[in-house]
Order: sequence, then C-alpha cells, then structure tokens
Amino acid sequence: MPRLYPLLLKPEFHERVWGSRDLRPIYPQVVSHEPIGEAWVAADECRVANGPYAGQTLGELCKREGEGLVGSACDRHDRFPLMVKFLFPRDRLSVQVHPDDAAAQALGIPCGKTECWYVARAIAGAQVGLGLRPGVTREQFEDAITQNRAESLLNWLDIRSGEMIYVDAGTVHAIGPNSILIETQQNCDITYRLYDYGRPRQLHVREGLAVIRETTAAGRVTRQARDGHDVLVAAPSFVVEEFNLHQGQTLSEQPRDSAQVLVASEGVGVVEWEGSPVTLQCGEAVVIPASLASYTLRPQWALKLLRMAVPAEQLPQPAAVLA
Repeated sequence: MPRLYPLLLKPEFHERVWGSRDLRPIYPQVVSHEPIGEAWVAADECRVANGPYAGQTLGELCKREGEGLVGSACDRHDRFPLMVKFLFPRDRLSVQVHPDDAAAQALGIPCGKTECWYVARAIAGAQVGLGLRPGVTREQFEDAITQNRAESLLNWLDIRSGEMIYVDAGTVHAIGPNSILIETQQNCDITYRLYDYGRPRQLHVREGLAVIRETTAAGRVTRQARDGHDVLVAAPSFVVEEFNLHQGQTLSEQPRDSAQVLVASEGVGVVEWEGSPVTLQCGEAVVIPASLASYTLRPQWALKLLRMAVPAEQLPQPAAVLA
C-alpha cells in the first residue's frame, strides 16, 4: 500500500441559482453557462489529483487509512472531519439554519454543521445576515416568514476583505451578493431553508424552527498574530489560520492529532516534503495527512493561504461580535 503523502484535490463545482458565471479571480479558466455557487475544494467527494491515489476520493481514503489520514482528534476515522468551499454569491442566498451535533445525531447523522466564512473578496455593499436581531423570538420570526419579511429580522453586517465570520450551528443566517467567501465547516451538508425571497424552492420551516437558537456565538472574530502567521478563528470544531508567504517556511514536527487542509486564496506555492513536491494554485486545496511529520511551504513569488484543522484540545466558542 502506498505511503500517505500530501494530497492535491480536484475542485468540485456545484450549480446554484444564486451563483455566478464569472469565477474570477479564483478560477479564471472556468467557463459555465449555468451559475456556479460553490466550489468544493476539500470534501469526501473530492478526488485526488496526484500520486498513487490519483482518481480516488478523499472519503474512500479515509475509510482505508483511518487515523493515519484524519488524526486522533477526530471522533470518527472513516470520514473526513471538515468540508472547505469557495462561495460565489451573485444573488442573495436563502435564509437558513443548520442543526447542531445533538440535533443531527438524533437523525442518525454523525455531526451538525457549524461553519465560518473567510472573506476572500468583497466590494462595497457586501453583507451577511447573522442571527436574529436582539429581542426577536422564534415565534416572531415564524410570523415574519409567513408575512414574507423574514430577512428584516436578521442582523445584517457589512463585510470587508480579510475578515472572519463565525456561524455556530443553530444560527439563522443568510449571505448577500458581491463577495467571495471561503467556508470551513463540519462535514455535514444539512441545510434547512427557512425563507427564499419568493423563489420557488422547497422550504423546511418546521425542521428549521426546531433547531434555531435565539442567542448564539456567531459574529466577527478578531484575528490573532502567532509565530509569523494569524489565527483567524479557534473554535470547538476547527481552527483556521492564515499565512502570507514571501519565502519558504518549514512546518516540522507537526502535531499528528489532525489532518490539515491548505487552501491557496492568492498566488501559487509548492508543498515540499521528502517525496515529490506538490504545486498548489489559487482555488486548490492540499490535504496534509496527520501522519506526515514535516513539510515546507514555498511560495512562487508570493502565496496567501489558509490552513484548517480539527483542534487537538477542547476549545471554547470564539469571542465574536455582532457589529
């Protein structure tokens, strides 16, 4: 059996009614007649593009390699713990909510869906809706859905490039147009659509209202500088860091508690280890197996990338603000 190595994954593009046909500057080569809303860059369904495991999905490798790939910090070793996506909203996303771990497990699903959004690009007017406005109850929000004014009861925040937004499970939320977001989430794709601005898509009002929390930990998170890079968010389900590289940086004796996902948001770089180097371009992801002890990130001129992992210890909810 081949030894585990840095896995370059092929993005999976998904059409969405709210998406865009122009994915520049992330994917200037992608041309689509239908609007693309999501590019999944690290998910069970993504296929490996390099080395002996080329063509196999990340999910298949998790079932085969187990803890050596995903790490001991994960509750389960037969599935990848995180999903990472680029979002391209050209129109408003529906007002929606995701279940927490307990609600998902009651349905026989391994985990709920807490997520975060790194704002890779934003122009003036870009907004996200995050949680219910202070004092709004579940009953008032349900009435607003039936009266076609649900979006008016959300906290709407202006967003800017480089910000991190935390969205814990149970938070009612929505995304407006005019941004490109990098979403890191628990590996769960349950979405309860509560309100959709009159678009003829199925709603899940009963299910969604059952998992809503009127007060949550969602909000903007302030980045923290650490050892030459920034921690964007440290939360119970994931840690997301940002590196801005102009020269090579070796990450040696890495904790083997979790696999790491490296996502290039700008530029091109190379992941070097003792085997064949892996080129990482903007919009691509490389998964570093938990069993790999050392690697070097080397930019080609300049490289901005995010690193995602499952925390090795229990972490509290991050300090986030709705302002």
